Amino acid sequence: MPTSSLRILLITPPLTQLNTPYPATAYLKGFLGSRGYSVTQADLGLELVLKLFSQTGLARVFAAIEAGGFDLSDNAKRMLRLRRSYLSTIEPVIRFLQNKDNTLAPRICHSRFLPEASRFDNVADLESAFGTMGLTDQARHLATLYLEDLGDLIKETVGPQFGFSRYAEKLAMSATTFDGLQEALDAPANLLDQMLLELLDELVARTEPDVVGFTVPFPGNLYGAIRLAGRVKELRPTAKTLMGGGYPNTELRQIKEPRFFNYIDFLTLDDGEGPWLRLLGHLREEKERRYAPALERHAELVEASLPLANPNLVGEAVEMLRQAQHDELINHQLPFQRTFLRNETGEVVYVNQPFPDIPHPEVGTPDYSDLPLTEYLSVIEVLNPMHRLWSDGRWNKLTVAHGCYWKRCSFCDVTLDYISRYETAPSTLLVDRIEQIVRQTGQTGFHFVDEAAPPLALRDLAIELLKRQVNITWWGNIRFEKTFSPDLCRLLAASGCIAVSGGLEVASDRLLALMEKGVTIAQVARVTDGFTQAGIMVHAYLMYGFPTETAQETVDSLEVVRQLFGAGIVQSGYWHRFSMTAHSPVGKNPEKYKVQPIGPEPGPFAWNDLWHDDPTGTDHEQFGPGLAKALYNYLHGVALQEPLSFWFDFRVPKPTVPRHLIQQALQEPVKPDFAKQNQRLFWLGNAPELTLEAGKKGPRAVLTFYEQAEDFEVKVPAAIGQWLQELLSGLTADYDTKVLLKDAARTFPQGQNFEQFLQSQSWQLLREKGLLIL
Repeated sequence: MPTSSLRILLITPPLTQLNTPYPATAYLKGFLGSRGYSVTQADLGLELVLKLFSQTGLARVFAAIEAGGFDLSDNAKRMLRLRRSYLSTIEPVIRFLQNKDNTLAPRICHSRFLPEASRFDNVADLESAFGTMGLTDQARHLATLYLEDLGDLIKETVGPQFGFSRYAEKLAMSATTFDGLQEALDAPANLLDQMLLELLDELVARTEPDVVGFTVPFPGNLYGAIRLAGRVKELRPTAKTLMGGGYPNTELRQIKEPRFFNYIDFLTLDDGEGPWLRLLGHLREEKERRYAPALERHAELVEASLPLANPNLVGEAVEMLRQAQHDELINHQLPFQRTFLRNETGEVVYVNQPFPDIPHPEVGTPDYSDLPLTEYLSVIEVLNPMHRLWSDGRWNKLTVAHGCYWKRCSFCDVTLDYISRYETAPSTLLVDRIEQIVRQTGQTGFHFVDEAAPPLALRDLAIELLKRQVNITWWGNIRFEKTFSPDLCRLLAASGCIAVSGGLEVASDRLLALMEKGVTIAQVARVTDGFTQAGIMVHAYLMYGFPTETAQETVDSLEVVRQLFGAGIVQSGYWHRFSMTAHSPVGKNPEKYKVQPIGPEPGPFAWNDLWHDDPTGTDHEQFGPGLAKALYNYLHGVALQEPLSFWFDFRVPKPTVPRHLIQQALQEPVKPDFAKQNQRLFWLGNAPELTLEAGKKGPRAVLTFYEQAEDFEVKVPAAIGQWLQELLSGLTADYDTKVLLKDAARTFPQGQNFEQFLQSQSWQLLREKGLLIL
């Protein structure tokens, strides 16, 4: 029986992003499809939102509120009075956010088209935020506020667990026991649950799956997944349910709770490709009932090899083998990998046979078929430019490498597979995948979702994209390490990079060393300057509350952040409060970091986020609001000259950081080109045209460059002109041959001084126009 005999359904439960599909099911579908399996996938989070925010869906919401006897706030009462306005505008607004009717933008911005509730009370100065030309963006922001008003109404009444990027998230947060989830699952389904189950009923009736898999990347996906899995059990009792994803990988690694397996048959950890191959192989064999034919064949072999044996003994041997097969099933000595299940005695067991992991180059290309790519919503929740990338526009998700090449940060889950196992794929294969995804989706935007994309892999990817003339727009997460030279930043920009995000974390060299970030403040300044000069937006992850962090260090960190924004080399940022996790170096060795874990105690269900005391640090909690307020103003270029005490309602120490720390770092001398002999030359421009003209000191060469924005000329001695023309023409035509600076030096015309030429205005002009040393 072919592998396609198993009907597989992959589901993303509510809720993740509204603007683009979460990539887990697309990755798994692409991999399983390459192995011969037939797979259907669905994003029930998106489908729930579209069902809810329709005229029919909202009518059900308003009817349920009126019948429910809720104690309503004034804001909710106002929205009920505007019921007709909401019902008449909801579907046009959804079409607008799906980019299907952009002509609605002027009405949203310049007329009383949208009913307004509390989210509009603190609307930003849209003129300054979006400018006079940003009409569509301004309308998208207002339409997002309109949806959030409706979300607030739903949360206050018929769907208390609702959130636009999460669903019943609190039930999964620090859930050391299953009791809270079980209580919610046993309760009557609320209106949103009913809508979700209606969608599942239609999906299951259409696909008739034998296997249903749920990806649970975040706590806000867990309740929806379990609720849906329970419904699958009712609709198709013989179907097997599987779960994997980021939440199980971090929270459920020690699960002992048997009630969870009333809903989920198999829970897999880490990358799903290997565990799914083993599970599907077993389920296919189980479905095909292959044990009986194998036993019959064994009997035939025994009889053929022992023609003089006692037939009774042969029969006994066959029966012994049959019993051994049965015992193997009972004891779950099965070819599973990183898989939890419940055995016949009701105990949760973990089976992890020593199969090799699927190498990163073999995981295949994500397959987005089945997903309604034109139905996703482009929303603008906040005016932070980097946060906009996360929520606005449809981005294809792809990884440059598996895991993290650094994997030392003490606050990170570096002991887990998704970070600790680092593997790369050839740039040629990555661009093959990119081209395949573009053909399938029609979209050329890519978000590289690596923990930290490796700079050399990004360099090779950029060169391959330029070589093949594959035009994409991309962004991703990096480390602010010195390998990202200004020239590499320019190369990445030329290949389509528009933004990077990276962890500055705590802007204190002492704490950066304690975190083992492997960077310094001065280094971060130079790297972010290189990206900014290349036209790439920089977002900085910032952290406060790291173990032993003092009030002085917190204030000093804010001063460094102020200087980074003041210098214009960081354009976006976000403060995160430090969280201690069980799988990080801090969580595994709290004594080293002088913190005291105070709970929660491990339970039978989830365990990852740890509570802790920091007796040697400051009162971190009180700094949060002031840090957030300062950062919001800094990214809008406001109040950069205010004293830092301005942002806090309590006394804080004065910063001890020099006021010109960042400027001094940017002014440090850089290595001259002549000292880069072993680095590669790369030319971003076109091949020049060469002409000769008479000069006072003999004939001179004129190299004319015709480029996208402007043409320019370089004038050099005739001998150097011929050398330059050959060098740049070769670099333009041949991306595969690596020409090092020392290789170019060997062919430099005799009698000319190469080092002196590298300091000339002609060479500097070429460097400015796109001659890179990588």
